[in-house]
Amino acid sequence: MVRRTGGDRDGGGGDGGSTVTGAGNPDRSERPSPRTPAENAQLALLLEVAGTPKPGNVDRARDLSDLRFEHFLAGAVGSNEGLRRAASGAPVGVAFERSVRGMRHQEGGNTQFGCLLLLVPLVRAAAAGDLSPAGAADVVESTTVADAADFYRAFEHVDVAVDDPPENLSDLDVRRGSDAVPALRERGLTLSDVMAASEGDGNAAEWADGFAHTFDVADTILADDGPAPDRVARAFVNRLTEGEDTLVRTNHGPEVAADVRRRVAEARGDPERMAELAEAFVAEGINPGTTADLVCAATFVALERGLSV
Repeated sequence: MVRRTGGDRDGGGGDGGSTVTGAGNPDRSERPSPRTPAENAQLALLLEVAGTPKPGNVDRARDLSDLRFEHFLAGAVGSNEGLRRAASGAPVGVAFERSVRGMRHQEGGNTQFGCLLLLVPLVRAAAAGDLSPAGAADVVESTTVADAADFYRAFEHVDVAVDDPPENLSDLDVRRGSDAVPALRERGLTLSDVMAASEGDGNAAEWADGFAHTFDVADTILADDGPAPDRVARAFVNRLTEGEDTLVRTNHGPEVAADVRRRVAEARGDPERMAELAEAFVAEGINPGTTADLVCAATFVALERGLSV
């Protein structure tokens, strides 16, 4: 059952190290990865931006006019404190808000908001010893009204492209930031409830569905071979042909989102055409950012399950 109580609070702390103990929590010697969950989350952020080509997105070969590769590297470093808090058991909202606040310490603006939204509950699940759809769902269902409040506060650190909310939820528009917190409290909405109400958002759908696509993409990364950044880039391309990118739909409409899928599918397997498409998407302002978020989260799962780097 979703808990609907809990006041605002600070929380967490500690280093989120690999010696998390307790029932069902393996120590570092038993983990498939030599890194802690927080370290693997940071590495996933770095591997995601290092993969190329990822049509429309910043990668190691391409910058956007106002968003560069280096901004993503700095964003990954800045997220450290929040990810460590997540691994050490801090409330999801606190860990997420701290991750976003730290990510923002670079000149590019919003680099990895969506990635962190998926990573924080997965880091919590991994640190608790159950990185699985069921374990992730348990983390989601345990969120509180205070977690939702911290989620809204995170929107005050960066600009995030979102759809307008339904009319009956206008007082809960995330773009209002902390001004929406009284409405959250009045309605008793947990962060899980907020995600469930965010229809059409790909990242919210992952929260509501036990991160099903995340774990599926992680399996494809693990089944692939070659350097990790290349696996990540291939996973991005494959995922982009399978599902509509909701950021593209938000910014450009459903017809463009469908056309992006078609164009990527036609270029897949042809390095020259894919490189040309990457340049074309940048020129057209097409940024499949939600797909990148999902692939980043999947990379974290793959790292936790033994992806070698």
